[in-house]
Amino acid sequence: MGAAETSRTRRRAIPWLLLALWIGVLAVVAPFASKLADAQHDRVTDYLPASADSTQVAKIQDRLPGGQTTELVLVYHRDGGLTAADRTTAARQVETIAEQHVLTGTPQPVPSRDGTTVMYPVASNEPGTDEKKRDALVDDVRQVAHDQDGLTVQVGGPGALATDASDVYQSLGGPLLYTTVAVVAVLLILIYRSPLLWLVPLVVVGTADYLSTGVAYGLNQAFGTTISGQSTGIMTILVFGAGTDYALLIVSRYREELRRHERPYDAMRAALRGCGPAVLASSGTVAVGVLCLLAADLNSSRGMGPLGTVGVLCALVAMLTLLPALLVLFGRRVFWPLVPAFGSTPKARRSLFAAMGSSAGRRPLTVLASGAVLLGALALGALNLPGTVKQQDSFVDKPESVAALETLATAYPERSAQPIDIITPAARADATLTAIRGTHGVASAQQGRTGGGWTEISVIASAPPQSAGETATIKDLRDTLKGSYVGGPSAQQIDLEDTNARDRLVVVPIVLLSVLLILIALLRSLVAPLMLVAAVVAVWGAALGIGGLVFGPVLGFEGTDPGLGLLSFVFLVALGVDYGIFLMHRMREESLNGAEPSAAALTALRTTGGVIASAGLVLAATFAVLTNMGLVQLVELGFVIAVGVLLDTFLVRTYLVTSASVALGRKVWWPGRLSRKPDPVRTERQPEPV
Repeated sequence: MGAAETSRTRRRAIPWLLLALWIGVLAVVAPFASKLADAQHDRVTDYLPASADSTQVAKIQDRLPGGQTTELVLVYHRDGGLTAADRTTAARQVETIAEQHVLTGTPQPVPSRDGTTVMYPVASNEPGTDEKKRDALVDDVRQVAHDQDGLTVQVGGPGALATDASDVYQSLGGPLLYTTVAVVAVLLILIYRSPLLWLVPLVVVGTADYLSTGVAYGLNQAFGTTISGQSTGIMTILVFGAGTDYALLIVSRYREELRRHERPYDAMRAALRGCGPAVLASSGTVAVGVLCLLAADLNSSRGMGPLGTVGVLCALVAMLTLLPALLVLFGRRVFWPLVPAFGSTPKARRSLFAAMGSSAGRRPLTVLASGAVLLGALALGALNLPGTVKQQDSFVDKPESVAALETLATAYPERSAQPIDIITPAARADATLTAIRGTHGVASAQQGRTGGGWTEISVIASAPPQSAGETATIKDLRDTLKGSYVGGPSAQQIDLEDTNARDRLVVVPIVLLSVLLILIALLRSLVAPLMLVAAVVAVWGAALGIGGLVFGPVLGFEGTDPGLGLLSFVFLVALGVDYGIFLMHRMREESLNGAEPSAAALTALRTTGGVIASAGLVLAATFAVLTNMGLVQLVELGFVIAVGVLLDTFLVRTYLVTSASVALGRKVWWPGRLSRKPDPVRTERQPEPV
């Protein structure tokens, strides 16, 4: 009796100890979590390829006298032609800016041939690498350079573009978090239909997100991990999406076990034994898949790997410790009004997933072939994807810097208004300048700062920014100027595209191999993992194809981000296999209990289909939040992943994987022991329909 009483006391104490432990962890993390925003940077070098020419240019420019240069272009335009008063106004405003800020050189007017426009290139080393000072400089210049008496004034150039992009990335903090919380809350209320239950997973996933910000800051301080607006936004999405998915699976299994166990503690222990391996394997798959981005050469992609992994692991730890503790402490009443009573049986009902499983089980080959044809047809839409998005087309709503670029392109068709930056050894500066001026497509070249053994040369091309002509000029300069570096905004876009192509060739095989090995270890099979990997790759192709049918024709996007293919692949493969693990793990569990292959497949779908559908809706909705952001690359990424998750949830998992499992029978577990002979029936129990 004493031992039994001691055991009950220990069971009652464990949830409270876990809760106290989490309070202590949050108290330790709090000072670091609040500093993550200060560690976030969206400088050019935080996104550029690590080894590219344009990255080297940006880094060397930071070390030249005066540090990093913020380059702006003031554009004065009147449709009917500039008047003398307009030119006076422009000169006066530029003079005021020069009085208020330290500029490198005296800005000189460059009139257009048609007389409608005059531009003033303005540069300053005043902000250096401080993004806040750069944004303040741009804001100050815009306050001075404003429209007057019908004269249109626009502030553009690389510095203004960076500031406008920074404004969008800053919005990824609060608005993204609040929108994600609201979306998840609404979906949980609809799923659970309980006034209290929905709040528990939401509080836990919010706690996991807070923990992840502290850990991410620690990584930044210890290892110099890149923290950007894009990577922190994706981390938040992963924490809420993956964390809520794990919560749905645990709560569903816990509800099932409460009907078999009198005490909530025993029910939770049984639930974690049942679904814990699947949650661990699925989170491990996502974490490893995202961590493979460390093999990327692109700084923005590589920095996203550790942060995404941190987000998934923090969500996992919270869902396996804090969520069970809170659910046990609240007891059965947390499910009110649909409380699962001990010894009760769920109401028998014909579920949607039972019907879907039956249709897949009757004609598995027909269903499988039809689904494969559909996915293949959708994937053809990828051929309609627009080309690489230009810098001026990367904003959903056109900011002032983009409007300035468009005005310049129209007014100065004979030359670029965006410089090409060249860094050359100081000892060869004169020879390099001569070679540049002799290169086809160069309109002008001017020597700039010298320091640390390097000299800066600013080049203006005769072709518009990011046109085929300017691209050819940049490539000719790189071929001609051996030992020098060619950078600048247009060169950066070229390097982004080339590096993303390289990263796809490197990262994609690593992701596929890593995920495959995890699935083989979990399922003790070779056929089932290959089937799951093939399914998620097909989903990725179909999701990209749908993007090709929507981005240009419907949304009017002029291009796609070079990193869309790689990032969408990594997330869709890792997250898609996540759901496959839920399904196949339950199928294997049923097979170990003696069920025939077709019965095991259909039972697994019937018992996990509702959870997978709910999880898929939540995950798709969280990534869909990105479609409300102001950058085309985020909209496209959120759209493709959300569509892919929905395809995976309602077509691939429910129909194709189930029908393939039924068609293959025991061969799905080859070469494991389940493929050779039936396992002895160990326990007979009927899982609760979901």
